[in-house]
Amino acid sequence: MGEQQEEFAIRVRDLVVGFGRQTVLDHLSLDVRRGEILGLVGASGGGKSVLMRTIIGLIPRRGGTIEVMGQPIGGRTQGAATAWGILFQQGALFSSLTVRQNVQFPLRENLVLSQELMDEIAIAKLEMVGLRAQDADKYPAELSGGMTKRVALARALALDPPILFLDEPTSGLDPIAAGDFDALIRTLQGTLGLTVFMVTHDLASLTTVCDRVAALADGKIVAIGPMRELLQSEHPWVRAYFHGKRSQMLQHEMR
Repeated sequence: MGEQQEEFAIRVRDLVVGFGRQTVLDHLSLDVRRGEILGLVGASGGGKSVLMRTIIGLIPRRGGTIEVMGQPIGGRTQGAATAWGILFQQGALFSSLTVRQNVQFPLRENLVLSQELMDEIAIAKLEMVGLRAQDADKYPAELSGGMTKRVALARALALDPPILFLDEPTSGLDPIAAGDFDALIRTLQGTLGLTVFMVTHDLASLTTVCDRVAALADGKIVAIGPMRELLQSEHPWVRAYFHGKRSQMLQHEMR
């Protein structure tokens, strides 16, 4: 058990999640290794974000077990908030707060710190994600899409969590901004030793950033491994996803 706890950041076993009569996740099991970037792919509406949100306690489960950093996670995640940082798809910044105040929000909720120290932490986190100190007094409405993602990332890292959850992190970004964001994630992972759980459909991100990719279909993980292994998978959905016309065009462009 000790070795398993050391090796895995997240362990999911026989997870069942549903809404009404619909079962979305059907006895799903998944291991996320410590220090890896795992990409999760699946059909639209197939349960990718449901899986992520169930792990962090936003959606209740009907069965199965979840362990994060060796600790079992119950139906509620009280006291576990500092184990992870989360970047939601659209950034989910508070529009009435400045960039500085957005980054400081987790600090105010979880710690007792002086305003001076919180200001120092906020500026350090903003600089960590490639923003300038003078950006701290802007409001979300004044930010570009790429800056919004970076501020949300700075907020996700405010409490120095060992695990980072990313929900479609490059969605809405142009290819250059998306590539820069991917490079930032890889750099931060290497520098901070993060475990990254990334829900994405961005083929470029899967190819250039992720150590392993997990494919979700029919409520289960049907394939998992490095990208080269998924490209060889015989599962019908995985083959259709990675060998369809659009995917082949993107793979050709990235060569």
